[in-house]
Amino acid sequence: MVLLLILLTNQFARVLGDVAKGKLPKDAAFDVIGLSAAQYLTILVPIGLFLAVMLALGRLYRDSEMPAMMACRVGPSGIYRPVFWLLVPLALGVAWLAIEGTPTALSKIELISAEARREADLASIEPGRFTVFGPERAVVYGERVTPDGLMENVFMQRLVDDDVVEVVVAKRGEQVESEDPDTRMLVLHEGRRYEGVPGTPRFRVVEFGEHGIPYRLPSLASPDPRPRAMTFASLLASDEPEHIAETQWRLSVPISTILLALLAVPLAKSRPRAGRYGRITVGLLVFIIYFNLMSASKAWIEEATISPALGIWWVHGCMILCTLILFALQNSWHKRVLR
Repeated sequence: MVLLLILLTNQFARVLGDVAKGKLPKDAAFDVIGLSAAQYLTILVPIGLFLAVMLALGRLYRDSEMPAMMACRVGPSGIYRPVFWLLVPLALGVAWLAIEGTPTALSKIELISAEARREADLASIEPGRFTVFGPERAVVYGERVTPDGLMENVFMQRLVDDDVVEVVVAKRGEQVESEDPDTRMLVLHEGRRYEGVPGTPRFRVVEFGEHGIPYRLPSLASPDPRPRAMTFASLLASDEPEHIAETQWRLSVPISTILLALLAVPLAKSRPRAGRYGRITVGLLVFIIYFNLMSASKAWIEEATISPALGIWWVHGCMILCTLILFALQNSWHKRVLR
């Protein structure tokens, strides 16, 4: 919860910045923050469970309660049983978040951003500053902007073609709806339009009383969603390296949750009165190496450096091997205690 609060506080600062710049509506700020929490939980739950098991067992070892339990013939199965009561629901929850929850949250965040860009109007332009406006990336400047969205002393520049530049200077400007719901009009009043190729004398100057400039609104549907925002079924149906890497990563999140919880039991073993936090440094090092190897393997799949059949699975295989070795060492220690 502490780590989640820290991450959400950082996210809150970024969201407030986007709201101040007009990239997000005010009403959607808390929705974006809440949806971002789903992304963070896929990483925080595995490390949180891993550290929780190590801290709980570390206290039992520090107070010599674990050797007493071993002497009462409480074996490793007696230790893993309560761990599994916590592990199984958390692993299922993380699996849902990684496979379904996080992609859905990312899609909703992108939809909210697209709606904010679509609903942007002249009121979002800061008076006295040059602002990139509309999907055509036109540069707009207004000396003043009234509360009803009317600009005064307007300057606008945009590229008509690759070489042709259009510059418009007007006394007033306003945004007007059109019959096409995907198109709006920027209507300028009492001004001049300069159109031509910079560096050449071929320029056309037009004086106007009213000049309407249509511009297309950004589409709400993303034509090519990112792999992280794609549905799991779409990823399975694709043979693209990036999609295969994303599929294996989503499956790896619940697998890593299970393996880390299993590894925490033998890894927490310490001497009596050695300190509850004595093994935390080793645990954090293991977690960092584990997730860095997973991230590196995901990148190698995307770059076609390694075979998708090997993919991220070799990292889990190494983790299983380490867990079995530590479990065997702990089992032999348990037998010596019983003797």
